[in-house]
Amino acid sequence: MNQIDLKFALLLNEIRGLSDKELYYQIRSSFESVPEITRNNMMKFFNQFLYWGSMDIENNNYEEIELKVHELKEHVNDFEELYLNLEDYRSKKLLYAILNNWIHYDFNTLSEVIEKCYDDYFDLDLIPKCHNEVLVDLGAYTGDSTISFLRNYGDSYQKIYAYEITPETYQILVSNLRDYPNIVCYLKGVGDQKGSMSVVNSMVDASANTVLISDDGVIPMVTLDEDIGEKITMIKMDIEGFEQLAIKGAMNHIKNDHPKLLISVYHKNEDLWKIPKMIKEIDPTYQFYLRYHGGNIYPTEITLIAL
Repeated sequence: MNQIDLKFALLLNEIRGLSDKELYYQIRSSFESVPEITRNNMMKFFNQFLYWGSMDIENNNYEEIELKVHELKEHVNDFEELYLNLEDYRSKKLLYAILNNWIHYDFNTLSEVIEKCYDDYFDLDLIPKCHNEVLVDLGAYTGDSTISFLRNYGDSYQKIYAYEITPETYQILVSNLRDYPNIVCYLKGVGDQKGSMSVVNSMVDASANTVLISDDGVIPMVTLDEDIGEKITMIKMDIEGFEQLAIKGAMNHIKNDHPKLLISVYHKNEDLWKIPKMIKEIDPTYQFYLRYHGGNIYPTEITLIAL
Protein backbone atom coordinates (compact mmCIF):
# COMPACT_ATOMS: atom_id res chain seq x y z
CA MET A 1 0.00 0.00 0.00
CA ASN A 2 1.40 3.42 -0.95
CA GLN A 3 1.01 6.63 1.05
CA ILE A 4 -2.05 7.87 -0.86
CA ASP A 5 -3.87 4.56 -0.44
CA LEU A 6 -2.95 4.56 3.25
CA LYS A 7 -4.07 8.14 3.87
CA PHE A 8 -7.36 7.54 2.08
CA ALA A 9 -8.00 4.33 4.03
CA LEU A 10 -7.30 6.12 7.31
CA LEU A 11 -9.66 8.92 6.34
CA LEU A 12 -12.45 6.45 5.57
CA ASN A 13 -11.82 4.72 8.89
CA GLU A 14 -12.11 8.09 10.61
CA ILE A 15 -15.47 8.76 8.94
CA ARG A 16 -16.78 5.30 9.77
CA GLY A 17 -15.53 5.45 13.35
CA LEU A 18 -17.36 8.66 14.25
CA SER A 19 -21.05 9.16 14.83
CA ASP A 20 -22.85 11.82 12.84
CA LYS A 21 -22.71 14.16 15.83
CA GLU A 22 -19.01 13.47 16.48
CA LEU A 23 -18.13 14.09 12.83
CA TYR A 24 -20.18 17.30 12.83
CA TYR A 25 -18.31 18.69 15.83
CA GLN A 26 -14.97 17.58 14.44
CA ILE A 27 -15.61 19.48 11.19
CA ARG A 28 -16.98 22.46 13.09
CA SER A 29 -13.92 22.51 15.35
CA SER A 30 -11.65 22.38 12.30
CA PHE A 31 -13.55 25.26 10.72
CA GLU A 32 -13.27 27.35 13.87
CA SER A 33 -9.49 26.85 13.86
CA VAL A 34 -9.21 28.47 10.42
CA PRO A 35 -7.98 32.12 10.54
CA GLU A 36 -10.89 34.50 10.98
CA ILE A 37 -10.45 36.34 7.69
CA THR A 38 -10.45 33.02 5.80
CA ARG A 39 -13.50 31.81 7.75
CA ASN A 40 -15.41 34.95 6.87
CA ASN A 41 -14.46 34.71 3.21
CA MET A 42 -15.56 31.07 3.12
CA MET A 43 -18.93 31.90 4.70
CA LYS A 44 -19.43 34.70 2.18
CA PHE A 45 -18.58 32.28 -0.63
CA PHE A 46 -21.00 29.60 0.62
CA ASN A 47 -23.83 32.10 1.04
CA GLN A 48 -23.30 33.66 -2.39
CA PHE A 49 -23.47 30.42 -4.34
CA LEU A 50 -25.59 28.21 -2.01
CA TYR A 51 -24.55 25.05 -3.86
CA TRP A 52 -23.38 23.36 -0.66
CA GLY A 53 -25.58 24.99 2.00
CA SER A 54 -25.46 28.25 3.88
CA MET A 55 -23.38 29.19 6.91
CA ASP A 56 -23.82 31.99 9.46
CA ILE A 57 -22.01 31.20 12.68
CA GLU A 58 -23.34 34.30 14.45
CA ASN A 59 -26.84 32.86 14.08
CA ASN A 60 -25.71 29.28 14.72
CA ASN A 61 -26.35 28.27 11.11
CA TYR A 62 -23.98 25.48 10.05
CA GLU A 63 -26.05 24.00 7.23
CA GLU A 64 -22.99 23.63 4.98
CA ILE A 65 -21.30 21.39 7.57
CA GLU A 66 -24.49 19.46 8.27
CA LEU A 67 -24.88 18.63 4.57
CA LYS A 68 -21.25 17.48 4.32
CA VAL A 69 -21.69 15.23 7.36
CA HIS A 70 -24.76 13.66 5.76
CA GLU A 71 -22.93 13.05 2.49
CA LEU A 72 -19.86 11.56 4.15
CA LYS A 73 -21.74 9.28 6.53
CA GLU A 74 -24.44 8.10 4.11
CA HIS A 75 -22.12 7.58 1.16
CA VAL A 76 -18.75 6.60 2.56
CA ASN A 77 -18.96 3.34 0.60
CA ASP A 78 -19.70 5.26 -2.59
CA PHE A 79 -16.62 7.43 -2.06
CA GLU A 80 -14.57 4.27 -1.53
CA GLU A 81 -15.99 2.75 -4.72
CA LEU A 82 -15.10 5.91 -6.63
CA TYR A 83 -11.55 5.80 -5.29
CA LEU A 84 -11.16 2.20 -6.45
CA ASN A 85 -12.52 3.11 -9.90
CA LEU A 86 -10.11 5.99 -10.49
CA GLU A 87 -7.43 5.16 -13.02
CA ASP A 88 -4.42 7.15 -11.79
CA TYR A 89 -2.94 8.44 -8.56
CA ARG A 90 -3.36 12.07 -9.56
CA SER A 91 -7.09 11.37 -9.38
CA LYS A 92 -6.86 9.37 -6.15
CA LYS A 93 -4.80 12.04 -4.42
CA LEU A 94 -7.31 14.67 -5.54
CA LEU A 95 -10.23 12.71 -4.07
CA TYR A 96 -8.30 12.36 -0.81
CA ALA A 97 -7.54 16.10 -0.84
CA ILE A 98 -11.21 16.98 -1.35
CA LEU A 99 -12.51 14.82 1.49
CA ASN A 100 -9.66 15.83 3.79
CA ASN A 101 -10.51 19.45 3.10
CA TRP A 102 -14.17 18.78 3.87
CA ILE A 103 -13.27 17.31 7.26
CA HIS A 104 -10.03 19.04 8.35
CA TYR A 105 -9.87 22.16 6.15
CA ASP A 106 -6.54 20.91 4.86
CA PHE A 107 -5.36 23.60 2.43
CA ASN A 108 -1.91 22.12 1.80
CA THR A 109 -2.93 18.88 0.08
CA LEU A 110 -5.56 20.72 -1.94
CA SER A 111 -2.85 23.12 -3.12
CA GLU A 112 -0.70 20.18 -4.25
CA VAL A 113 -3.37 18.80 -6.62
CA ILE A 114 -4.14 22.02 -8.51
CA GLU A 115 -3.59 21.38 -12.22
CA LYS A 116 -0.88 23.68 -13.52
CA CYS A 117 -0.02 22.01 -16.80
CA TYR A 118 -3.18 21.73 -18.91
CA ASP A 119 -6.35 23.70 -19.54
CA ASP A 120 -9.53 22.77 -17.75
CA TYR A 121 -11.22 19.76 -19.45
CA PHE A 122 -8.41 19.17 -21.95
CA ASP A 123 -5.70 17.09 -20.28
CA LEU A 124 -3.31 16.13 -23.07
CA ASP A 125 -2.07 13.09 -21.16
CA LEU A 126 -5.62 11.70 -21.24
CA ILE A 127 -6.82 13.15 -24.55
CA PRO A 128 -3.61 13.73 -26.55
CA LYS A 129 -5.29 14.33 -29.90
CA CYS A 130 -8.69 14.71 -31.52
CA HIS A 131 -9.96 13.92 -35.00
CA ASN A 132 -13.31 14.86 -36.52
CA GLU A 133 -14.80 15.52 -33.09
CA VAL A 134 -18.45 16.34 -32.66
CA LEU A 135 -18.23 18.36 -29.48
CA VAL A 136 -21.21 19.43 -27.39
CA ASP A 137 -20.37 22.30 -25.03
CA LEU A 138 -23.05 22.53 -22.33
CA GLY A 139 -22.71 25.73 -20.34
CA ALA A 140 -20.74 27.33 -23.15
CA TYR A 141 -20.77 30.74 -21.40
CA THR A 142 -18.83 33.15 -23.65
CA GLY A 143 -17.13 30.36 -25.59
CA ASP A 144 -14.11 29.97 -23.31
CA SER A 145 -14.16 26.15 -23.28
CA THR A 146 -14.72 25.91 -27.03
CA ILE A 147 -11.84 28.30 -27.66
CA SER A 148 -9.70 26.23 -25.27
CA PHE A 149 -10.54 23.15 -27.34
CA LEU A 150 -9.50 24.99 -30.52
CA ARG A 151 -6.29 26.18 -28.88
CA ASN A 152 -5.38 22.63 -27.81
CA TYR A 153 -6.53 20.67 -30.86
CA GLY A 154 -6.80 23.16 -33.71
CA ASP A 155 -9.40 22.50 -36.38
CA SER A 156 -9.66 18.77 -35.62
CA TYR A 157 -13.43 18.91 -35.27
CA GLN A 158 -16.35 18.14 -37.50
CA LYS A 159 -18.93 20.20 -35.62
CA ILE A 160 -19.37 21.98 -32.31
CA TYR A 161 -22.71 22.59 -30.60
CA ALA A 162 -22.56 25.31 -27.93
CA TYR A 163 -25.49 25.66 -25.48
CA GLU A 164 -25.98 28.70 -23.23
CA ILE A 165 -29.00 29.78 -21.15
CA THR A 166 -28.39 33.48 -20.45
CA PRO A 167 -29.53 35.72 -23.33
CA GLU A 168 -26.93 38.44 -22.70
CA THR A 169 -24.11 35.91 -22.43
CA TYR A 170 -25.42 34.07 -25.49
CA GLN A 171 -24.90 37.19 -27.61
CA ILE A 172 -21.26 37.36 -26.50
CA LEU A 173 -20.90 33.62 -27.22
CA VAL A 174 -22.17 34.07 -30.78
CA SER A 175 -19.87 37.04 -31.32
CA ASN A 176 -16.79 35.22 -29.99
CA LEU A 177 -17.35 32.12 -32.14
CA ARG A 178 -18.70 33.69 -35.32
CA ASP A 179 -15.42 33.41 -37.24
CA TYR A 180 -15.10 29.65 -36.74
CA PRO A 181 -16.79 27.26 -39.18
CA ASN A 182 -19.28 24.54 -38.24
CA ILE A 183 -20.09 25.88 -34.79
CA VAL A 184 -23.77 26.11 -33.88
CA CYS A 185 -24.86 28.18 -30.86
CA TYR A 186 -28.14 27.46 -29.08
CA LEU A 187 -29.98 29.57 -26.53
CA LYS A 188 -31.28 26.47 -24.77
CA GLY A 189 -30.97 24.59 -21.53
CA VAL A 190 -30.33 20.86 -21.42
CA GLY A 191 -31.95 18.43 -19.00
CA ASP A 192 -33.80 15.12 -18.84
CA GLN A 193 -37.04 16.24 -20.50
CA LYS A 194 -38.45 18.67 -23.02
CA GLY A 195 -39.86 21.82 -21.46
CA SER A 196 -38.88 25.34 -20.49
CA MET A 197 -36.86 27.06 -17.81
CA SER A 198 -36.22 30.44 -16.24
CA VAL A 199 -32.78 31.89 -15.59
CA VAL A 200 -31.88 32.82 -12.01
CA ASN A 201 -29.16 35.45 -12.25
CA SER A 202 -26.18 34.95 -9.96
CA MET A 203 -25.24 37.79 -7.62
CA VAL A 204 -21.60 36.93 -8.28
CA ASP A 205 -21.03 36.25 -11.96
CA ALA A 206 -23.05 35.35 -15.05
CA SER A 207 -21.02 32.14 -15.38
CA ALA A 208 -22.82 30.91 -12.24
CA ASN A 209 -26.36 31.65 -13.41
CA THR A 210 -28.74 28.83 -12.56
CA VAL A 211 -32.13 27.76 -13.87
CA LEU A 212 -35.52 26.72 -12.62
CA ILE A 213 -37.71 24.36 -14.61
CA SER A 214 -41.05 26.10 -15.10
CA ASP A 215 -44.00 25.87 -17.48
CA ASP A 216 -43.87 29.60 -18.16
CA GLY A 217 -40.09 29.80 -18.59
CA VAL A 218 -38.73 31.74 -21.54
CA ILE A 219 -35.74 29.47 -22.27
CA PRO A 220 -36.49 26.15 -23.99
CA MET A 221 -35.15 22.99 -22.34
CA VAL A 222 -34.21 19.96 -24.42
CA THR A 223 -32.49 16.62 -24.05
CA LEU A 224 -29.38 15.82 -26.06
CA ASP A 225 -30.93 12.55 -27.20
CA GLU A 226 -33.77 14.49 -28.85
CA ASP A 227 -31.88 17.60 -29.91
CA ILE A 228 -28.86 16.10 -31.69
CA GLY A 229 -29.38 13.25 -34.13
CA GLU A 230 -25.80 12.65 -35.23
CA LYS A 231 -23.10 10.77 -33.34
CA ILE A 232 -21.51 12.78 -30.53
CA THR A 233 -17.85 12.15 -29.70
CA MET A 234 -17.27 14.60 -26.81
CA ILE A 235 -19.54 16.26 -24.22
CA LYS A 236 -18.42 18.99 -21.84
CA MET A 237 -20.84 19.92 -19.03
CA ASP A 238 -20.64 22.83 -16.62
CA ILE A 239 -24.30 23.67 -16.05
CA GLU A 240 -24.56 24.70 -12.41
CA GLY A 241 -26.17 21.61 -10.90
CA PHE A 242 -28.07 20.33 -13.96
CA GLU A 243 -25.35 17.82 -14.84
CA GLN A 244 -27.21 14.78 -13.51
CA LEU A 245 -30.36 15.68 -15.45
CA ALA A 246 -28.37 16.30 -18.63
CA ILE A 247 -26.74 12.86 -18.32
CA LYS A 248 -30.18 11.25 -18.04
CA GLY A 249 -31.23 13.10 -21.17
CA ALA A 250 -28.16 11.90 -23.05
CA MET A 251 -28.31 8.23 -22.07
CA ASN A 252 -28.69 6.98 -25.63
CA HIS A 253 -25.76 9.01 -26.91
CA ILE A 254 -23.61 7.83 -24.00
CA LYS A 255 -24.63 4.19 -24.47
CA ASN A 256 -24.35 4.13 -28.26
CA ASP A 257 -21.70 6.75 -29.11
CA HIS A 258 -19.37 6.36 -26.08
CA PRO A 259 -18.38 10.06 -26.16
CA LYS A 260 -15.56 11.47 -24.08
CA LEU A 261 -17.25 13.05 -21.05
CA LEU A 262 -15.81 16.15 -19.38
CA ILE A 263 -18.13 16.97 -16.50
CA SER A 264 -18.06 19.42 -13.60
CA VAL A 265 -18.74 17.43 -10.42
CA TYR A 266 -18.77 20.05 -7.66
CA HIS A 267 -22.11 21.87 -7.85
CA LYS A 268 -23.66 19.39 -5.41
CA ASN A 269 -21.82 17.36 -2.79
CA GLU A 270 -23.24 14.15 -4.22
CA ASP A 271 -22.07 14.91 -7.77
CA LEU A 272 -18.57 13.75 -6.89
CA TRP A 273 -19.61 10.11 -6.47
CA LYS A 274 -23.06 9.99 -8.06
CA ILE A 275 -22.20 11.20 -11.56
CA PRO A 276 -19.49 8.52 -12.09
CA LYS A 277 -21.95 5.94 -10.75
CA MET A 278 -24.63 7.09 -13.20
CA ILE A 279 -22.21 6.87 -16.12
CA LYS A 280 -21.02 3.41 -15.05
CA GLU A 281 -24.61 2.20 -14.95
CA ILE A 282 -25.20 3.45 -18.50
CA ASP A 283 -21.92 2.09 -19.88
CA PRO A 284 -19.66 0.04 -17.57
CA THR A 285 -16.69 0.33 -19.95
CA TYR A 286 -15.94 3.95 -19.00
CA GLN A 287 -12.72 4.75 -17.13
CA PHE A 288 -12.60 7.67 -14.70
CA TYR A 289 -10.13 10.45 -13.92
CA LEU A 290 -10.43 13.57 -11.76
CA ARG A 291 -8.69 16.88 -12.41
CA TYR A 292 -8.71 20.10 -10.39
CA HIS A 293 -8.51 23.75 -11.44
CA GLY A 294 -9.82 25.42 -8.28
CA GLY A 295 -8.05 27.12 -5.40
CA ASN A 296 -6.52 25.79 -2.20
CA ILE A 297 -9.21 26.92 0.26
CA TYR A 298 -12.34 25.05 -0.80
CA PRO A 299 -12.61 22.42 -3.56
CA THR A 300 -14.49 23.72 -6.60
CA GLU A 301 -13.73 23.42 -10.33
CA ILE A 302 -13.49 19.62 -10.10
CA THR A 303 -13.71 17.89 -13.47
CA LEU A 304 -14.56 14.25 -14.07
CA ILE A 305 -13.00 12.96 -17.27
CA ALA A 306 -14.71 9.74 -18.36
CA LEU A 307 -13.21 7.91 -21.33
